[in-house]
Amino acid sequence: MNFEYTEEQQQLADSVRKYLSGKYDFEARKAIINSGSGFSNEAWSTFAEMGLTAITFGEDDGGFGGGAVDMMAPMEAFGEALVVEPLLDTVGLAGRLIARLGSATQRAALLPKVIEGSCKLTCAYLERGERYDAAPKATTARRTSEGWELNGEKIVVMGAGVADKLVVSADAGGTSLFIVDRQAAGVELSGYRTVDGQRAADVRFKGVKLPADALLGEAGKGAEALDEAIDFATALLCADAIGAMKYANEATLEYLKTRKQFGVAIGSFQVLQHRIVDMVIVTEQARSMAILAAARVDGSSDADERRRAVSMAKIKIADAARQVSQEAIQLHGGMGMTEEMKVSHTFRRLTMIAQRFGDADHHLERYAALS
Repeated sequence: MNFEYTEEQQQLADSVRKYLSGKYDFEARKAIINSGSGFSNEAWSTFAEMGLTAITFGEDDGGFGGGAVDMMAPMEAFGEALVVEPLLDTVGLAGRLIARLGSATQRAALLPKVIEGSCKLTCAYLERGERYDAAPKATTARRTSEGWELNGEKIVVMGAGVADKLVVSADAGGTSLFIVDRQAAGVELSGYRTVDGQRAADVRFKGVKLPADALLGEAGKGAEALDEAIDFATALLCADAIGAMKYANEATLEYLKTRKQFGVAIGSFQVLQHRIVDMVIVTEQARSMAILAAARVDGSSDADERRRAVSMAKIKIADAARQVSQEAIQLHGGMGMTEEMKVSHTFRRLTMIAQRFGDADHHLERYAALS
């Protein structure tokens, strides 16, 4: 397996990094986080112009026909810059479900708008008290003479406040998936900022009336597609983590070179050199696992093989994220925890990544069950 990016993938990553370094630096990011929406329309439009919203969709839907491997390089760049716009949730999760389960009419109505950047999506599937179990229990959908009625609650819906459409899982004789307008009557959002500066919301559905064509695929048969989409999004999240760890390593190395004690740079102390080397090694190990997971998500026809690869990667990413982020803070000393230091925000990003889509314990259990 080739663990290096192709020339085209690297060129795209370089273009994304160039834009982010110039227009999405740390100060610009802080302004976005502190804005009312926590979202930059300008940045989102630029991402669409770069083709980032088109990479993973099929050519028939107006996309480029790429996969998780093609998204890894830009997602790494996103991780380095700590981008807060929910690209992963739009194209890697909700968009993935629409592309896989949607009818020709549903795809034609939504995916071109997603690709051009005028429509943002997110997926609402987590429920209170259920941890990482994706099977809906508290959210239900029942047939009516006009279509469906949706009731229940979803928690930690990333990017819900700026999403135009939600893909919602509900129990309708099994896991079923519905396209819901965020502005529909009966949809109530309680938004908040996550610890790493992104925006999420708990979403309640109270007698939400849906047309018959709001259903994605067949009623009660959405579990497999939801599982695959979560694995796909997890592979992209792993790439995001690699970028964040890369920044943490570079920032820490630079600090060790410039911070002086006893008249010399602290980077000259051998014990600190060993610690930064360990950080780089675990990052490279995690990067290899992330690429393997993306390749399995793209190319494996065996669902269990895909699940094993994704779980192995997430276990390694979670462990590496903890080690790198904590070491970066410790090697920076007390200033590493301050709001003014980007490394403190990187620590929060990696802490959240380690938990999202299942922590290390969850994926160890899943891997063991598949072995």
